[in-house]
Amino acid sequence: MQFNRIAPIGAALAFALATPAFAQDSGTTDWTGPYVGGSFGYNWQKSDQGEHLRFDTNADGTYNDTIRTTTGANAFSPGTCGGSARGATPAAGCNDDKDAIGWMGHVGYDMQFGSIVAGVVAEAGKAYISDSVSEYSTTPAFYEMTRRIDWNGNLRARLGYTTPGGIMPYITGGLAYAKVENSFATNNAANSFTQFDNKEDAWGYTMGGGVEAKVSDNFSIGARYLWTRYNVGDYRVDVGAGSAPATNPFRITPSGGASINRGDKFDTQSVMVTTSFRF
Repeated sequence: MQFNRIAPIGAALAFALATPAFAQDSGTTDWTGPYVGGSFGYNWQKSDQGEHLRFDTNADGTYNDTIRTTTGANAFSPGTCGGSARGATPAAGCNDDKDAIGWMGHVGYDMQFGSIVAGVVAEAGKAYISDSVSEYSTTPAFYEMTRRIDWNGNLRARLGYTTPGGIMPYITGGLAYAKVENSFATNNAANSFTQFDNKEDAWGYTMGGGVEAKVSDNFSIGARYLWTRYNVGDYRVDVGAGSAPATNPFRITPSGGASINRGDKFDTQSVMVTTSFRF
């Protein structure tokens, strides 16, 4: 993990550990009650080297077929890259996926039981990341699919342990949602390409942990880490004949065409500094 991904957590932890004296003068802290706030930080995703575009050549809805030439060779033998293509061949290289900042607003409620704090929190915001995968054919040509998160949210449970001075490490997990926007690009000008479900609802789950510190009766700061998996896969591109000759690999399939899809898992991670006003 790069330093700029963990720096927000380090800064928040340092501030939290330095400020317990500003919590309630009695030396005890009460977390019970509702709160609202926001978070800001960094989002990234795992390297998807090894991910491939997938093909359905017989219109059975199963994407495990191979596009072949008239000689029976794999028409996509040049390979793939885990990013956006820079040219028609793998030798041109590809651009890395975009990891970026993100922000979220939240509302929640905590209940304290001795030193144990349990609660629930709902978040929504933006994660400015994009995830591409490119495949290369022997034509030569590239075929590229890209995902971007329009907006995302989650509903999580939290379970923590508070010190008398108001520092609370916790674990968290729950339901995640994202509105995902998909796009397609290629330099193949012969076949036709029709996109379906460009925007899809991606449901999944999230888990992680963090630390929060009360700096006054009504204000807390913290940092948290989340790993999130979204389940996607509705998006597809149907390939038609277009102006391609009869020997075109997409035309000599059992169905006379093909559909293109990609993997159905979209994993992201984030570290964020959090602030909350507590009622």
